[in-house]
Amino acid sequence: MDTSKFFDNPLVRTKITSANVKPKEMLLGYFAGPFCAFISNAIFGSYLNRYYSDVLGWTDASRFGIFSALLPMISVIFVILGNLVIGRLIDNTRTPQGKARPYMLLSAPLVTIAIALLFLTPQNSSPMMQMVWIAISYNLYYAVAYPFFYTAHSSMVSLSTRNSSHRGLLAIFSNASGVAAVGIGASILVPMFLQSFLFVEKDGVIDAAASCNNWRVVMIVLCIVTFFAILLEYYFTRERVTEENLKLDIKEEKLPMMKQLKACVSNQYWWIIILYFLLFQFGGLVKNSSMSYYCRWMFGGITGEASAGTAMGTLGLIGGLPTAIGMVLAWPIAHKLGKQRAVTLGLAISVIGGLVSFINIHNFVIVCIGVVLKGIGSIPAMYVTLALLSDVLDHLEAKNGFRSDGFTMSVYGAIMVGMTGLGNGIINALLTATGYNAASAAQNAGVENMLALCYLGIELICYAAIVILMCFLKVEKHIKEDHQIILEHQKAAVLAAGGVWTTPEERLRKEQEEAERLAEEARKEELKVYCKKKGLSFEAEEAKYQKKLADKKAKAEAKAVSETANK
Repeated sequence: MDTSKFFDNPLVRTKITSANVKPKEMLLGYFAGPFCAFISNAIFGSYLNRYYSDVLGWTDASRFGIFSALLPMISVIFVILGNLVIGRLIDNTRTPQGKARPYMLLSAPLVTIAIALLFLTPQNSSPMMQMVWIAISYNLYYAVAYPFFYTAHSSMVSLSTRNSSHRGLLAIFSNASGVAAVGIGASILVPMFLQSFLFVEKDGVIDAAASCNNWRVVMIVLCIVTFFAILLEYYFTRERVTEENLKLDIKEEKLPMMKQLKACVSNQYWWIIILYFLLFQFGGLVKNSSMSYYCRWMFGGITGEASAGTAMGTLGLIGGLPTAIGMVLAWPIAHKLGKQRAVTLGLAISVIGGLVSFINIHNFVIVCIGVVLKGIGSIPAMYVTLALLSDVLDHLEAKNGFRSDGFTMSVYGAIMVGMTGLGNGIINALLTATGYNAASAAQNAGVENMLALCYLGIELICYAAIVILMCFLKVEKHIKEDHQIILEHQKAAVLAAGGVWTTPEERLRKEQEEAERLAEEARKEELKVYCKKKGLSFEAEEAKYQKKLADKKAKAEAKAVSETANK
C-alpha cells in the first residue's frame, strides 16, 4: 500500500492547519490527548506489580520461583529492541502527516489489545500457564504496543516547530500530561476511589477472584479511554519540521543506523541528556512502583486497603500540588535562568528538601513535607527537559547535516518504558528477599527498610547524580548558531535541486495566510448552510459578522492608543 496516498486522505489528515503553534494544539494535542492516553500506563506503573504480586501471587516463591524478579528485567532487552525498531521505522518514514504521527495512529488499536491481554491471565490455570501468559502479554504491551505510541509521542516536541519559545510551551504541556496522569490518575483518583475495589479484602486477606474480576471491569474502561485519547493526540498535532523538507522538495537519504549511532554517541551533550532521562526516570519509577506498598505498610493506623488508598491519595494530592503549580511557573523560571541552570538548581533543592522525610519515615506529616519540598525543586526538570532534548537534536543536525530524532527518541522511549521493568524487577527481588507477605498484619523490619529506600531514597540519589551531570550540558549557548547552520544546509539543498529558496519567515507567513483564507472560506460555507436552514439572508448575516469584527478591531486600536498615551 502507498502510505503517502493513505496519509493524504482527508480522514487521517491533521486538524491543525495553522503555521504557528496555537492554544488548540497545545491543549488538545499536547495535554488532553496524552493525559488520557497516559492514564492507563500511569496506573500500571503504580499498581500492575501489586496486581501481579497480591492478586496473581507471583512473589510466592513456591509457585513462581524467581519469575517475578527475572521477567521485568529480562523484558528490558525486548523493550530496548522494540523501541530501536520503532525509531528506525520513524527515521525511514516520510508521509504528508509526518514521520512519527503515522505510528501514533497505528498504536491506537495495538495498545488497546495489549491492555486487555494484561488482565486476561487465566485465573485457575497452572502456574506455568500463567507465567507464559504474563510473559507474552507483558512484552506485547511494553516491548511492542506501547513503544509504537510512546516513541512517536515523544518525538512530537522536537518535530512540531523550530521556534524555541513554542517548543518550550509544548514541552511544558507534553510533560504536564504525563505528570498529571501519574499525579491525578495513579496517585489520587485510583487510590482514593478504586483501591478497595481493585484489591477486595475478605477476612483481612485479598480475595483474588473478586479482585481479578474488578480489574477486568477497569480494564474495559482503560481500553476505551486510551484508544480515543491516542486518536485525539494524533489529530491535533502537526510535524512542521518534517514538513519543511517535503515542502522544499529536499530528498532525504535513508540513513544507516550506524551513521546515526556514531553521530549521537560521539556527542557529549547527547550522552548527558540521555543519562539525565535514565536517572530521572529510574528514580521516579521505583518511587511510584513502591508507593502503594509504602502507604499500605509504613504508616501507623493503616489497617486495610481502603485506609491505605486514602493515605496514598492524600499523599499524592499534597505531593502533586507543587508540580501542578509548576506548570505555570516552569517556563518563566527557565526563560529567566536558562533551561539547564533551572533544572540543576531545582534538583539541588529537591535533594535537600527530600531528606526531611527521613526524620521519621513512619510519620505521615513529615513524609508529606519532604515529598512537597522535593516536588518544588523538581518543577523545571519535569517540564522543560524535552525542550532541552530538542536543542540537543538541533545541535546534532547542525553538526552532522541530518536529524537523529528516530534513533534518539527510540533510546529515550526505551529508557522511559524499560525502566518500568527494571524498577519492578528490583522491587520484586527485594520483596522476595526480605520476606514480604501480603497476608501478614505487618511487615518485618527488612521489608520496611527496603520500602523506605525505594520510595524515599533512590530518587534522591538519582537527583544528586543529575545535579553533577547537568553542570556540563551547555547546549543552549549554540542555539542561534545551530539554527543558522541548519538554514544554510536547507538553502544549499534547495538550490542544488534547482529550486527557489524562501526564508522560513516568508514560508510561515504565506502558510498562515493560506490557512486563514481556507478557514474564512469554510466559515462562509457554514454560514450559508445555516442561513438556508433557518431561512435567513446570508448577505445580512455576513454584514452583521463583518460589523462585529470591525467594532472589535476599532476597540482594540483605541485601547492600544490609550495605553500608548498613558506611558
